[in-house]
Amino acid sequence: MTGAALIDTHCHLDAAEFDADRPAVAERAARAGVARIVVPAVERANFGAVASICREYPACVPAYGIHPMYVDRARDEDLAALERSLDEGEPVAVGEIGLDFFAEPRDEARQVRWFAAQLEIARARNLPVLLHVRRAVDAVLRELRRIRVPGGIAHAFNGSRQQADAFLGLGFRLGFGGAMTFDRATRLRELAATLPLSAIVLETDAPDIPPAWIGRGRNEPAELPRIAAALAGLRGLPADEVIAATADNVRAVLPGLA
Repeated sequence: MTGAALIDTHCHLDAAEFDADRPAVAERAARAGVARIVVPAVERANFGAVASICREYPACVPAYGIHPMYVDRARDEDLAALERSLDEGEPVAVGEIGLDFFAEPRDEARQVRWFAAQLEIARARNLPVLLHVRRAVDAVLRELRRIRVPGGIAHAFNGSRQQADAFLGLGFRLGFGGAMTFDRATRLRELAATLPLSAIVLETDAPDIPPAWIGRGRNEPAELPRIAAALAGLRGLPADEVIAATADNVRAVLPGLA
């Protein structure tokens, strides 16, 4: 479809859903023009898997963090393990971290404590962060204002324009993927169409958040060209222009990618 290089800023290629055909998934992504894939960890137990994936597949780069939906089983020593992985693994970010005030059951206070602790780690290492933000945008912004980090990506952004502007003011880019491809996602599609192009990066969140043409099927990074085309269509721009601009945005916010 295009000669421009795509960057998938959020793909869980280590997930069990890819165990049966991971090499084929990586090959399809390469054939589709996906040049780099950011693979974020979600808990200490998969730090090793993420590192292994990124050694095996040259397009992949790691991020290490403890996801808010996993902090209920995290232990204090996991923060030391996170620091070791960050120091040894050449990560591009701390992530996936953040807050999830949607899933039940949940301990919001515990989530905030773990989020803050990981922001402190990111700040100490001058690393950007990959944010999980679900029904908790204002709470995430509050912590980011309190503990300043060198930007990052608000993954699967689905907030308001005012909240988007707040993230941008803190040096973040906003991740857009499969959710944007559904006609019923009117607010999200309006944001995708009207935000500054410099605000947006592309992602799949594979195997999750499949685009409209997949339905309930498994998502994978090879879908990124069609996601980019959907964004281009919403903005009335050539796909190559959108792909090149979003790749520049990624390199600006994740300097370790270079």
